[in-house]
Amino acid sequence: MNRRDMLKAGVAAGALGLAPCLATAGVTFAPTPKGWRSYVMTMRVEPTDGATKAWIPLPTFAAADWQRPGTVTWTGNAKVAERVRDPLYGAEMLRVEWAADQQSPLIEVTAQVQTQDRSVIPGQGSAPPLSDAERKLNLAATELLPHNAVVMGCSEEIVRGRTGDVAKARAIFDWVVDNTFRNAKTPGCGLGDITAMIKTGNLNGKCADLNALYVGLARSAGLPARDLYGIRVAPSQFGYKALGANTEVVSKAQHCRAEVWLAGSGWTPVDPADVRKVVLEEPPGNLAMTDPKVVAARKALFGAWEGNWVAFNDAHDVKLVGSNEPAIAFLMYPQGENRTGLVDSLDPDKFKYRLTARELTA
Repeated sequence: MNRRDMLKAGVAAGALGLAPCLATAGVTFAPTPKGWRSYVMTMRVEPTDGATKAWIPLPTFAAADWQRPGTVTWTGNAKVAERVRDPLYGAEMLRVEWAADQQSPLIEVTAQVQTQDRSVIPGQGSAPPLSDAERKLNLAATELLPHNAVVMGCSEEIVRGRTGDVAKARAIFDWVVDNTFRNAKTPGCGLGDITAMIKTGNLNGKCADLNALYVGLARSAGLPARDLYGIRVAPSQFGYKALGANTEVVSKAQHCRAEVWLAGSGWTPVDPADVRKVVLEEPPGNLAMTDPKVVAARKALFGAWEGNWVAFNDAHDVKLVGSNEPAIAFLMYPQGENRTGLVDSLDPDKFKYRLTARELTA
């Protein structure tokens, strides 16, 4: 099948997804705002590979309706430890530097944050207009989300014949769900090189690939969109094992989500990558698209998400403050640097770090 036929097939499948679908046979996945939940997160970094610098993403992204950042404190033996921000997106991180002869370098960061479930009707509501500056930023091309012929051509085919932003946003969501798959062998959360994905037809990866694909296609269709980089911090209240952190140790629970801006509902949650995660990982595994668990997740994840996840930031092409190394694609993992350059942030055992999350109860 050539790319044009693949695109047409995906759009057709997406259109079918808008029709009434199979009953969910008692499966419930319906996040709705019902009160704030409080978490304490601890990020302990103990480099063992000669790293003398580190950058730790902080959960300080603020959104009035779903995330309230709280206090951040830290202890350790670093000679420098300061909160700094990416100048373009405002992504906040703790910049750490140890003396070259420091034995057993250590930094432990504790952060409190509140979250709650989200649920909107896409395109309905009274959200204030997006500012010109925000619109420009969230329509802009980035290194891995370019406005090139490959991406724009794909986007144009997906939204062709769709009238209105909501219909376009939904068509892109359905196309990503229907034409991609989660690849368990992808390192970390993926990289998000959407040009390579579309050009080769290898539409697979993890959340930072599949949701980046959504964001890049949406921007190319003229819809402001953004990735949000964060981490799962608690089990799913709806019993979905694939969509929660099922232990207090969350060192490998990072997850990227996405938003598209629609008049009325404002920043609207979308997460096609989690639909594909349910397909692959929800027990017993490799579920059919018609499985009730998949149907319920697909219905919910265009306009809602569960508040068992904390956002760090929405930054792309992040230049780590105080580093001479090239910018990184996104800041979702603790980063470290030794005399040879950046170390492997995807290996919490080699570049030793441990992230834990615990819900606070009254």
